Amino acid sequence: MTGRGLLVAGTTSDAGKSLVAAGLCRWLARQGVRVAPFKAQNMSNNSMVCADGAEIGRAQWVQAMAAGVVPEAAMNPVLLKPGSDRTSHIVLMGRADGTLRSGEYATGRGRLAEAAFAALDDLRRRFDVVVCEGAGSPAEINLRAGDYVNMGLARRANLPVVVVADVDRGGSLAAMYGTLALLEPADQQHLAGFVVNKFRGDVEVLRPGLERITELTGRPVYGVLPWLDGVWIDSEDALAVGGWQHSVLHRERPDARPAGRNTRILNVAVVRFPRISNATDVDALASEPGINVTLTADPDVVASADLVVLPGSRATVSDLAWLRQRGLDAAVAARAAAERPVLGICGGYQMLARRIVDPVESGSTVDGLGLLPTEVVFSTEKQLGRPVGSWRGHEVNAYEIHHGVATIDHNVLHGEAPDARGAGRNGGETFLDGCHVGSVWGTTWHGTFENDGFRRAWLAAIAGQIGHAWRPTDAPGFAVQREMMLDRLADAVDQHLDTAALRHLIEHGAAPDLPTLTSSHLSTDVSPSR
Repeated sequence: MTGRGLLVAGTTSDAGKSLVAAGLCRWLARQGVRVAPFKAQNMSNNSMVCADGAEIGRAQWVQAMAAGVVPEAAMNPVLLKPGSDRTSHIVLMGRADGTLRSGEYATGRGRLAEAAFAALDDLRRRFDVVVCEGAGSPAEINLRAGDYVNMGLARRANLPVVVVADVDRGGSLAAMYGTLALLEPADQQHLAGFVVNKFRGDVEVLRPGLERITELTGRPVYGVLPWLDGVWIDSEDALAVGGWQHSVLHRERPDARPAGRNTRILNVAVVRFPRISNATDVDALASEPGINVTLTADPDVVASADLVVLPGSRATVSDLAWLRQRGLDAAVAARAAAERPVLGICGGYQMLARRIVDPVESGSTVDGLGLLPTEVVFSTEKQLGRPVGSWRGHEVNAYEIHHGVATIDHNVLHGEAPDARGAGRNGGETFLDGCHVGSVWGTTWHGTFENDGFRRAWLAAIAGQIGHAWRPTDAPGFAVQREMMLDRLADAVDQHLDTAALRHLIEHGAAPDLPTLTSSHLSTDVSPSR
């Protein structure tokens, strides 16, 4: 099966493309197939740094783990990181490569497409099968002319396409039919069939509808995947941030009584910035028994939580202004004054500084929240790395992705000089690459909570600081939980999909005689994107 491939598309964003692709990667790897994941273009602020320093989307990084291979830039050659409603920062083959404006999105991506095609060709030479993931929906016909991640990729690389529909959100039968009907005839020849995702209940109730879809489209439904409670993978899509909030992990925890120092539940409020970045940092917190994580923009929730996290941001100065507009700055300051814990990660850490000098993203200099004795200066050169450190004897493996560099005033940090704004009034200490003063903590490093020993020791210290009853348990570690989730995905693929038909599809491509649905308002064809 050298060089074969399959494109997993979806009727909508968050239909489950990433999950299905990860499940297929793990299932194929179990069969002894050398498999690699691929997504031509991600639009996401959730990314990861590979061992060689390349930056790729988190979903492809996890899919590489599912496949048992080393993540690399070719698996996500184009990563667009939204910095505003009209601009995205380009990461090309793992490295920063300028800016793309909204007016250029449909037609100005020719060089990005060529890089993506070359990356896929490279992977197909080195692996038996490449499981490709689409983006959004292939039926976004307004973007078809410049498309190189959905049907444009399928046409260029001669890939069969399976479309995933999310039955949980409703309208899945219409979405499957409509997706096919909106495609140009040549594109339709690549769409081989469908997969239904997130089903709860008796599948026999759904079966008449699936049979009718096959009659109308001439294409099979390869199976119905059940709702897999407690399963998520690192999200690329802002719509899916916090998918763990409804997982079985929360329902299996001790009685979730209202927050208080005599309960076992430690409530964590994560501020949901408009340009939140690497929100996957809190996935490991959410997986810890007795930790309840909430994404919020409510000052009252921030005020009442046991711990508040200011996560990363792709637009630090802009999101800091938003924080102030909503009154969240006052809630954070009041927490610090009352010695109640606040943690800033990357962009959130930068907001805690005394001053932010940003000629790169916002072109401005602004006062930070002044809760840590640091000053942040943005550089045009992006800092990418995989640092290793320790905290109180616990090793910490992390990654960093940032333009802003925080400089710590160590005289203030150690209480050797006054600070009129209060930072360092009680002295402090270094914390990973950042610092800790009173109840306020900050670090540039991402992924620190995936280190089980560090995560549990730090949370225990926070609970002790506020007199909370939470204590760590001997539950499986985060990496173990992730492997268990990937195995559950592969089990679901094996049990609920027609794997023999999918294997045949991968080996031989879409059938040559698939019927075409016609629609009078469509033009005859769209040339493959180049």
